Amino acid sequence: MIRHFLLTAALAASLAGAAGAQPKTTRIVVSFTAGGPVDAVARALSEQLGKELGRTVVIDNKPGANGAIGAVDVMKSAPDGSTLWFTSVGAAAINASLYDKLPYDMQRDFAPVSLVVNNIELLVTQQGNPVKDATEFVVATKKKAEPTAMGSSGTGSIPHLAIEQLADSSGARLLHIPYKGAAPAITDLMGGQISGFFGDVPGLLGHLQGGRLKALGVASSQRHPALPDVKTLEEQGIKGVDTNNWYALFAPAKTPPAVIEALNKAVRNTLANPAVRDKLLKTGTEPAGSTPQELATIQKRDTEKWANLIRAKNIKAD
Repeated sequence: MIRHFLLTAALAASLAGAAGAQPKTTRIVVSFTAGGPVDAVARALSEQLGKELGRTVVIDNKPGANGAIGAVDVMKSAPDGSTLWFTSVGAAAINASLYDKLPYDMQRDFAPVSLVVNNIELLVTQQGNPVKDATEFVVATKKKAEPTAMGSSGTGSIPHLAIEQLADSSGARLLHIPYKGAAPAITDLMGGQISGFFGDVPGLLGHLQGGRLKALGVASSQRHPALPDVKTLEEQGIKGVDTNNWYALFAPAKTPPAVIEALNKAVRNTLANPAVRDKLLKTGTEPAGSTPQELATIQKRDTEKWANLIRAKNIKAD
């Protein structure tokens, strides 16, 4: 208890010393609607993060324009730790290649705070599909006269890019069908209108547990802790499908390094809290704090990786 009090006081002092008077609240701008997966993670963190910072943390949903509305709001905010941007990999590392012009630039307008969670992609099909795993799914696509329809949550989304990686790495004959979000794609998958879907584990776990969908393979180098019996695609001989819809926190550019450091410590302490960690893991989300430098490296790496694929496939935003 004493240690926690001293740590909270130290974080508050660091923030106050670096940016003058300490803000009474921290506003986390979420670039997605309330009730969605990114919003759910932000709200799972907010109470404990507030305790770590010694202030109130409020969630402010600013959906629209593939994350750009939230991004612009934060980049124009005071660089004092009072406003943070919580977003997925799409707005942080994919949008720059999908759009000719963006109203924000990740390098110019933002300072990395911390990676928060990893959400690896899972290949699923409907329960009635006779294939047992990803290898059989790929073989089945090659036997059909027409390409196999696979849905995604939208053009240029992580699920779409995973489909492209699967086609390139395995030779699967696939037809991409973009939807406006994961929910309608999953509905059509269960109804048999499409035959496959890549999605974040948290969004699919309930359907798997309820017997409505079948897991075929994990698009990661390691198996998912919530699905220990589901092999990775690499274990099945399919290499090169490495998708991770990570979520991370960014602050406005020019936020003082001491403020960034204090925020980073608070986020990592929050993710290490047993109650918060268990809550995230139960939904299929993997807590994954990082240093600001590690997040910067991840953001740069993924920006380059997805830019190469988007250019090669000539993918354009809808």
